[in-house]
Amino acid sequence: MTIEAPETEVVSKWKVACDGGEGALGHPRVWLVIPHDTGYVECPYCDKKFVHESSKLQDA
Repeated sequence: MTIEAPETEVVSKWKVACDGGEGALGHPRVWLVIPHDTGYVECPYCDKKFVHESSKLQDA
């Protein structure tokens, strides 16, 4: 059994919102702030990773 990797999105803002993206099947909307030192943040509900466009992680 394989587990699907969480979604990753490259963004241009340091503050992002996540609601699970599935309408009624998603989760409560949360606002997340991307720390400048890591360049990414993960949603505590769905594990979606938001990577800031200036981060070196987007190239990995």
